[in-house]
Amino acid sequence: MENELFGVTVEKLVLAGSQTIYMLGWGMIVGGILGVITALGLVLTRRGGLMANRVVYGILNVTVNIIRSIPFIILLVAIMPLTRLIMGTPVGTQAQLVPLVIYITPYIARLVETSLLEVKPGVIEAAQAMGATNLQIIRYFLLPETYSSIVLAMTTGMIGLLGATAMAGYGGGGGVGDLALTYGREAMNTPLMVFTVVILVIFVQILQALGNGFARRLREPH
Repeated sequence: MENELFGVTVEKLVLAGSQTIYMLGWGMIVGGILGVITALGLVLTRRGGLMANRVVYGILNVTVNIIRSIPFIILLVAIMPLTRLIMGTPVGTQAQLVPLVIYITPYIARLVETSLLEVKPGVIEAAQAMGATNLQIIRYFLLPETYSSIVLAMTTGMIGLLGATAMAGYGGGGGVGDLALTYGREAMNTPLMVFTVVILVIFVQILQALGNGFARRLREPH
């Protein structure tokens, strides 16, 4: 038939691609913001931190560890009631943002936490000696020192989230994963399966190249 590629209409291919980009984009924006906030909470409230608080750190640390230990496909099913409560339905592209954000937030939090802990104590001590407040230390010293590392962490997180969006097809999220499952595996359409794999590989290469390039620019002296 005309207007088909690997037995699937071009419209379906474009729709699947746009759904993946939608889930990846919004999932990364929301999850990235929450992940950085969580990472700051872990670093600031840990023992010896600027705002050391044993209880808050314990809650954040345990919560992050619990969520990270759950495979995405299980998390997707387990929180369907929560997804329905927030989005009104547990299925659909928009609805899958709930499990995607919950999945990626602690993942990014750990990566960013590692980056923040690399800041030399001397930098913080110098800021405190100048009379900087905790908020000023975070904004002008802690984060700027780790921008390059955080960009690489975000790139790694985005690639991990891309894999999760592929599995989101099980929750009716659509996207490339759903395309491979519905029209590839179930219809025994091997060429389509290979095509989706190639597209995902290219996507990962582009994301990694962009992340590396941006991080390199941030490392260059101004």
